Amino acid sequence: MIKKILDSSAAQWLDDRTHAVQYIRFHLIDYPTPKNLNYMYAFGSIALVVLILQVLSGLFLAMDYKAATLPTGNGFSLAFDSVERIMRDVNYGWLIRYMHAVGATTFFFVIYLHMARGLYYGSYKKPREFLWIMGVMILLIMQATVFFGYLLPWGQMSFWGATVITNIFGAVPVIGDWLLQLVRGGFSVGDPTLGRFFVLHFLTPLLLIVVVLWHVMALHVVHSNNPTGVETSKKNIIPFHPYYTVKDLLGIGVFLIIYSYFVFFNPTGNGLIIEVNNFNPANPMHTPGDISPVWYLTPWYEILRSVPNKLLGIVGMGFAYVCLFLLPWLDRSPVRSARYRPVYRMMLIVFFVAIGTLGYCGHHPVTPELTLVGRIASVFYFAFFFLLPFVHKFEKTKPLPEDV
Repeated sequence: MIKKILDSSAAQWLDDRTHAVQYIRFHLIDYPTPKNLNYMYAFGSIALVVLILQVLSGLFLAMDYKAATLPTGNGFSLAFDSVERIMRDVNYGWLIRYMHAVGATTFFFVIYLHMARGLYYGSYKKPREFLWIMGVMILLIMQATVFFGYLLPWGQMSFWGATVITNIFGAVPVIGDWLLQLVRGGFSVGDPTLGRFFVLHFLTPLLLIVVVLWHVMALHVVHSNNPTGVETSKKNIIPFHPYYTVKDLLGIGVFLIIYSYFVFFNPTGNGLIIEVNNFNPANPMHTPGDISPVWYLTPWYEILRSVPNKLLGIVGMGFAYVCLFLLPWLDRSPVRSARYRPVYRMMLIVFFVAIGTLGYCGHHPVTPELTLVGRIASVFYFAFFFLLPFVHKFEKTKPLPEDV
């Protein structure tokens, strides 16, 4: 059906003037792909679908949201009251808000799986280094976006979470106080902070879209890696459509079933998607006993708080991201896929366990036991990157296939 549309006279008329049909054919229909891609490669398409859902739901929410902390007649702030109005009075407002909240969580879940697949199959290695760098940039922009959006409901956890996280800027030497006031728009989290975060939460997705498009364009230059990690011959290349469009549509369908379950039946995710304390209005006079960011930020937060010194903690957290950027040059093995690298595979498993442990510790209140576990997990996180340049010297890889 798609080919019939592209072969129509109307499509030909448009293509003669814009080359739009040629672009679609090159990047979607005839795009050459290895024949052995599995369902793990569908997470890229799923992430694109979630991004579209997030942008659309965010636009509809912005139409009724009020970024102001002025008190209303019922004692709530205007921001908190507007969220309640969206939930109760706006037609299907509850659905749009839950789609946006659940979408943020599922977006990170899909992206983390997408990056894990890239790590396992060596999709960051030459000639795809820039592709990996763009992926890490996408992760950073996503985290900035949810950080700015976390404050917008102006709930109790939103207020105190933003207070704790923005305090990080105050630890920067010399310019810390100035930087903190610049971010907050004052000496504490308040109405100027909310206004700034709303604007930034609205603008960062636009930057995200640009970087994602750039990421896709870079992918179509170097082409997709495959589970074996070996370059494919022309006889083992197939067009993207209809083989992988059907496969991706199946993956998207399964994802939407899970996504719909959380939207309609468990939108809070038992506190992992929407914190229970965030259903209470922000109260600067009462500090919650447990302040922690949402789960997809907790691994980096735990690295930060595992270090007793705040400045060194910031350095450690920043270095955790730097290591991700440097990964293509740290791994010097000529073999890509972990299928044929037993030592690297074990290191990768330990690395994933360390990230999961950091996330668990960061989501719970500070205790001596969890602090110790978090520090051990941080050591294993950085050990993965420090050992990676030397693995190829003693690792005995399995024989690679000549082709896929």
